[in-house]
Amino acid sequence: MRVWPGLPYPLGATWDGRGVNFALFSEHAAKVELCLFDSSSSKQEAQRILLPEQTDQVWHGYFPDLKPGQYYGYRVDGPYEPERGHRFNPNKLLLDPYTRAIGRPLKWNDSLYGYKMGDARADLSFDTRDSVQSAPLGLVVDTAFTWGSDQRLRTPWHRTVIYELHVRGFTKKLLSIPENLRGTYAGLATEPAIRQLLDLGVTAVELMPVHQHVDEPFLVQRGKVNYWGYNTLGFFAPDLRYSSARHPYFVVQEFKAMVCALHAAGLEVILDVVYNHTAEGNQLGPTLSLRGIDNSCYYRLSAENQRHYVDFSGCGNGLNMQHPRVLQLIMDSLRYWVQEMHVDGFRFDLAAALARELLDVDRLSSFFDIIHQDPVLSQVKLIAEPWDVGPGGYQVGNFPVGWVEWNGKYRDNVRRFWKGDGGTVSEFATRLTGSSDLYSHSGRRPYASINFITCHDGFCLHDLVSYNDKHNAANDEENRDGSNDNHSWNCGVEGPTKDPAINAMREQQKRNLLATLLLSQGVPMLLAGDELSHAQQGNNNTYCQDNELAWLDWTGSPEKQAFFEFVKRVVQIRRDHPVLRRRRFFHGRRIRGKEIRDIIWLNSTGREMTDADWSSGFVQSVGVFFAGDLDEPDENGKSVVGDNLLLLLNASHHGVKFTLPAVAAQIPKLELLINTAVASHLPRIVDPKEPFVLAERSLVLFCWPFA
Repeated sequence: MRVWPGLPYPLGATWDGRGVNFALFSEHAAKVELCLFDSSSSKQEAQRILLPEQTDQVWHGYFPDLKPGQYYGYRVDGPYEPERGHRFNPNKLLLDPYTRAIGRPLKWNDSLYGYKMGDARADLSFDTRDSVQSAPLGLVVDTAFTWGSDQRLRTPWHRTVIYELHVRGFTKKLLSIPENLRGTYAGLATEPAIRQLLDLGVTAVELMPVHQHVDEPFLVQRGKVNYWGYNTLGFFAPDLRYSSARHPYFVVQEFKAMVCALHAAGLEVILDVVYNHTAEGNQLGPTLSLRGIDNSCYYRLSAENQRHYVDFSGCGNGLNMQHPRVLQLIMDSLRYWVQEMHVDGFRFDLAAALARELLDVDRLSSFFDIIHQDPVLSQVKLIAEPWDVGPGGYQVGNFPVGWVEWNGKYRDNVRRFWKGDGGTVSEFATRLTGSSDLYSHSGRRPYASINFITCHDGFCLHDLVSYNDKHNAANDEENRDGSNDNHSWNCGVEGPTKDPAINAMREQQKRNLLATLLLSQGVPMLLAGDELSHAQQGNNNTYCQDNELAWLDWTGSPEKQAFFEFVKRVVQIRRDHPVLRRRRFFHGRRIRGKEIRDIIWLNSTGREMTDADWSSGFVQSVGVFFAGDLDEPDENGKSVVGDNLLLLLNASHHGVKFTLPAVAAQIPKLELLINTAVASHLPRIVDPKEPFVLAERSLVLFCWPFA
């Protein structure tokens, strides 16, 4: 096999049309061997070749006789000194962290561990078994693809409606998709899947992790899998399990075709990415890739004993964000998904962990600095999950300009409000109008807040209004897993019931919650299946349920169809009324000496809320007047004027007679757009001079032209 020195960059296996360049960073390695395999089923490498050159701690070589389709891995030799952070073991075949495709998935076996398994200090031992038959393999691919005119859509944040979905779960039971494509990237690209998204009215899909991930051994022993995928092995490789292709070589092409199809329909693609930890776990975990390539560089180790890892994710380890080569790995991965795969943005899992320079979360950490100056990544959508399990881990509102955040405070307050808790109205007003307390101080806008009621983690919407406690027995963890997501909705019965009154109130609470979400300032995020009334039997942690419990239920009923139509209508109302998606926070202004109010909060008498109203712990019904004149230009510099809106909300257990405000009473009629007290919408004109009876636990929205 001919081998030339080659180049230290780009890292990974790069086909240039004539041969393949291999490059791998390892600061402390003594030597690096490239292992070539004839097929994915090979039980032993066909050749081992010493990489001939090292430049700036990058081992590299160019192979003019190799081409795409080549299976490969690495063996890296160096010191095995766990207490000094070194865990080199050339008996373990290692996956290239830059591989673009996984040629063979991992098969769990004790040989994958770098030590002799035994007691708690077993990892100090050294294991000589060869992992070649169980380790995952990299695959050289040609990433060329005919994109045509495809490009990122750049939908403005204030026009964005996000739909969080699982590629497999969304498509697995959608019968209008060909059976061989269900559960795959290709299935999500089909006309039936895209039609469902467009019919709902969302503008972006946020895909739960699609990087190649590993099922933890304890799950495999129970006959389960890591369905959600938050256990990454390869930061560049689309996960094989979501591919319809019979050969792993075509997975990259299939993913690109999916992105292209979604873009053609006007839908952005956002990836949920997990860079805070890897699948190798703590010191007792396997040696699959980074641990064997250079453990002390890639992972953050304890200062007291480098045998142990600093863990801000709760998953056993954390990437060493203080090392420039680790930052390079993450940045190269992000740029690859933008430039090569054409994705529109990222949601960063446990993003606070990425910001830790020492122990504290640092808004000016290297990670943020690098992204802000990057000409590619600074231009895409960047979403932070603003917490981790470390000290001071809840950082909502503290991410820098250029980032938006999952707003957990929004979720919690809106749930409490509709549950009927007292003392929630003051904060509710802040959350409904974009959470200025969290974002205005840094110069960010309302769209910095990703608002949500439910997400993959926790109860789905139907279960939220149907259960008081989690029911996770199916996970075989004695119901200890999952958050204590206790939100008693006072519906009287735990779980399914035939009582029509209870079911009607549950449906009404669902309408209240999603209407509030879609009428709030900020960016709404819907959990896939909530619009379908998908239920999970009270399981609020379906991370290991790759079955009908988690796959979306597309079967219809009159009640389900009515709720779907309601959600569609409210999404459309949001699109039709610019005042619901402002780019600036509400603020008063003076024109010719006259004060102009763009928002007024009202009590049930139709008068503006007083200090006593705001401070009362028992106020559960409020009104909000939104002026149709936004006092802000659109993207083309034109002034934006829409209808005036009046939103009335009653979270109490009894009806409230609401006197409509003077600003509404001066016009001849109001159009009733939404009334969550009824299951189906009937166009209705209301006399603004007559009090409106707001039913218990309900929301209504009126509109009239701006004068």
